[in-house]
Amino acid sequence: MPELSNRTSTFTDSVIRRMTRISNQYGAVNLSQGFPDFEPPAPILERLTQVTKEDFHQYSITWGSQNFREALSAKINHFSGISVDPNSELVITCGSTEAMMAAMMSVTNPGDKVIVFSPFYENYGADTILSGAEPIYVPLVPPEFNFDVDVLESAFKQKPKAIIVCNPSNPCGKVFTKSELEIIADLAKKYDSFVITDEVYEHILYKPNVHTYMASLPGMKDRTITCNSLSKTYSITGWRLGYTQANPEITERIKKVHDFLTVGAAAPLQEAAVTGLKFGDDYYIDLQEKYTHKRDLFLKGLDTIGLKHTVPQGAYYILIDISEFGFASDMEFAEILARDVGVGSVPGSSFFKEPENRYVRLHFAKKDETLNEALNRLESIRQKIRK
Repeated sequence: MPELSNRTSTFTDSVIRRMTRISNQYGAVNLSQGFPDFEPPAPILERLTQVTKEDFHQYSITWGSQNFREALSAKINHFSGISVDPNSELVITCGSTEAMMAAMMSVTNPGDKVIVFSPFYENYGADTILSGAEPIYVPLVPPEFNFDVDVLESAFKQKPKAIIVCNPSNPCGKVFTKSELEIIADLAKKYDSFVITDEVYEHILYKPNVHTYMASLPGMKDRTITCNSLSKTYSITGWRLGYTQANPEITERIKKVHDFLTVGAAAPLQEAAVTGLKFGDDYYIDLQEKYTHKRDLFLKGLDTIGLKHTVPQGAYYILIDISEFGFASDMEFAEILARDVGVGSVPGSSFFKEPENRYVRLHFAKKDETLNEALNRLESIRQKIRK
């Protein structure tokens, strides 16, 4: 048999999705893969029911249906102040995962370098490698997950084609301040790099933290490719509706890459999701209050148990410090946690380039009863897990 691809030879399966399978195997409460166990907003589901009886069952325009792009453009302008042409600056993709891949393939050449903050969502390194580029990892230092400006500039001195910024960040919950983003923007302009942002958690924030859109900073609209998704904002992770937002020249290239990757996102789901894009401000205020409640409930429970943890500023992930249990492998710990305690997590090492083994990631995008059940099970963690 001919030799398989060298660039994918070091890939493993997704650790996050693997931990969902392990959670299912042991009947664990799945706090590993970040999807809700509650219903999407009723108006979106009601519109989906109507759409199934209408004529939306064939291909839409490859880069997204007209009414979806127009509704999305209006929403972006409302929250970011950025004027976005729905016809020349948006591409609707199959989730933000495809958005990131299409963006990377559109701006990088084999041999280019791309800066990736560590910890990072597991796809970023893989996307870089699949694009033929080389990742340069810059640490976000626990527990605050701040970056060293000198270390970051040293990475920029290697002339990267782009930097990836996840804000708010998965897995550490960091919300980059405006001043931090301005530092990144100034370096990107100084060294002539693109900034590729992942902003899927833009509306899941905890006061007093505020989301700043990279593309809204002076001189950054034409240099920024924003990747985003409807998955987390509207609790529709299975619908796989994402998008890129970029200047017309970049967007024209992304349209072509997207066309050959997936042709287009699901037409009936786009039509139903337009309802969500037209929600008023009350929806997003309620969303923030809902997740603030869930975060506080879960943190209080972890504090009562005495487990050390991070406090997310945004998104819905918590890193639990498992140092006290003395495991050499966080993967082994995560498997035992699912099997013996009945709670599914993700080993933190899958998010760090550094040899980091002291964390597992849990998420709290669940019903209160689900979170309480997980906390009840975690109460026995020290009796059930001993190295």
